[in-house]
Amino acid sequence: MSVSILGQREQGQDVRTSNITAVIGLANIVKSSLGPQGLDKMLVDSIGDVTITNDGATILSQLEVEHPAAKVLVELANLQDKEVGDGTTSVVILAAELLKRANQLVKNKIHPTTIISGYRLALKEMIKYIKENLTVKVDSGENSLGREAIINAAKTSMSSKILGSESAFFSEMVVSAMERVKVVSEGGKAKYPIKNVNILKVHGKSSKESMLVNGYALETSRAAQGMPTQIENAKIACIAFNLNKFRLHMGIQVLIQDPSNLEKVRQKEMDVTKERVQMIINSGANVVLCTGGIDDFALKYFVEAGVIALRRVNKADMRRIAKATGATVVTNLTDYESSEDSFDASNLGTCKSVYEKRVGDYDYMFFEEMKNSSCQTIIVRGANEYFLEEVNRSLHDSL
Repeated sequence: MSVSILGQREQGQDVRTSNITAVIGLANIVKSSLGPQGLDKMLVDSIGDVTITNDGATILSQLEVEHPAAKVLVELANLQDKEVGDGTTSVVILAAELLKRANQLVKNKIHPTTIISGYRLALKEMIKYIKENLTVKVDSGENSLGREAIINAAKTSMSSKILGSESAFFSEMVVSAMERVKVVSEGGKAKYPIKNVNILKVHGKSSKESMLVNGYALETSRAAQGMPTQIENAKIACIAFNLNKFRLHMGIQVLIQDPSNLEKVRQKEMDVTKERVQMIINSGANVVLCTGGIDDFALKYFVEAGVIALRRVNKADMRRIAKATGATVVTNLTDYESSEDSFDASNLGTCKSVYEKRVGDYDYMFFEEMKNSSCQTIIVRGANEYFLEEVNRSLHDSL
């Protein structure tokens, strides 16, 4: 009695050979981009977008891999990118080489499980050797590595990248940025959150013109020209709703008998927004970030009060600024205890100075010296998109 299974079933040596061929094929793609002599790859996708990169994880994630064994390697590279940030190419090449050697052993009639346990043993020995002979003890005390070693580590991760020639300049910048975002947790451990370093890409000038800003920069300018360009000791309000003309919800109809009341309804719609704006200003806020739009008539009140208002701020940027300044992101003004609208001053975050500055062709808002954690912004200058994208990836690796 034979049970029919839909599809084909392969087993034994054929499968192993096909797996290993696929994996080695994948490794050969990234092999030539490894090391200081490595070459960059130019990838063109189905739409015709061009990516020029040296980063193993980026190359592999752009490939459309069908083979299941090769897919595992792509995931491996992505995981390495998430966990360590660098060394994606070498991981893939190592894995492929180990598989290739294992295949030869299988051909010599050694059972796969034996080979696996051999590899596990080798791994243990390897870690032991590294721990005993290759590691350097690092304390925060007198035998700490100091800045030089960290800068050298950053240089190493850039050496194979497009920034190789300017690695001294950029590694100095990267290390400074990371030192400034240091956060000490309750347990007394120092943490260096990479997310606190924002990388902005600006066209024009040479890569040497890149700079590190002590603070967070947003790619938005003031919502109206009448607003001040700089505010010291800023109180920041983060708002996650629109400050547009208040409209009644869908499906609500208002029947009006008297035409003179029509104007009153319109006026009231304006007044609701005006009251909201007034509440925010009265709480002492002098910088307002809004994820939605702000109508022109509402901007008028902000200008009169001398408040900087930014509209259509990216939500992720807003959350980060809120976290760093100690502000609360307010989704609506309704107070739950009393059904009145109110905006409490405790929702405001503080920051030493907020100012607008022109970099390249665009205006950027800079937030400097925030209350809770310091954010850093690296502004990368370069000739074209591809170059900037690649610099962005290299900096990410070395951070």
